[in-house]
Amino acid sequence: MNRSDAEILWEVASVLARDAANVSRGAGRGGPNLPPLLFFTDPARTPRPWETAARLPLGAGVVFRAFGAADARETGLRLREATRERRGLLLIGLDPKLAEAVEADGVHLPERALAQAASLAASHPRWRITGAVHSAAALAGAEALDAAVLSPVFAAGGASANRPTLGVKGFRDAARGSPVPVYALGGVDGGNARELIGSGACGLAAVSGIRTAFGPA
Repeated sequence: MNRSDAEILWEVASVLARDAANVSRGAGRGGPNLPPLLFFTDPARTPRPWETAARLPLGAGVVFRAFGAADARETGLRLREATRERRGLLLIGLDPKLAEAVEADGVHLPERALAQAASLAASHPRWRITGAVHSAAALAGAEALDAAVLSPVFAAGGASANRPTLGVKGFRDAARGSPVPVYALGGVDGGNARELIGSGACGLAAVSGIRTAFGPA
């Protein structure tokens, strides 16, 4: 574990969560308790994600994106066990049936599927529902979510590699008008996390940044 980066990420995430709680803004579906830090899994960049999940701070969350993997249920159950031990939230990417099967706490929707949020909230009132957004326009229509995840703030890998970065100012401008709390995602790591203090983010989300900081050596 890279303790320096791990400590920075958790410290900044906690500051953002505290500051967001003190700001009067949209509350999503009643303002549920949201984790300061969200670990996003990725089949290529986060192998054996349950090992990282088991090392996260108490109360951090995991978004498991299976992308149709054959071992999705097995991995989901491992992540469920790890998040329960860490008292953390487990969300499943765009797969309500898998979320039910592993007793997850909710789902995370890609931007193209945000229209499903209202029906999922109605059918699963105890679930937490988050969604990916990439612009202020998308954020404006995210009121059915508990929280939105806005990206990419910094240069990122994976599906966001070809998207233009928002930068801290772009993130701040978009988050200012959001009807729900907003996480900052995209290239976030221990080296740049402090730049997001005061940005309006409710917390941090990352893939490789969290894997590097908290994962096994």
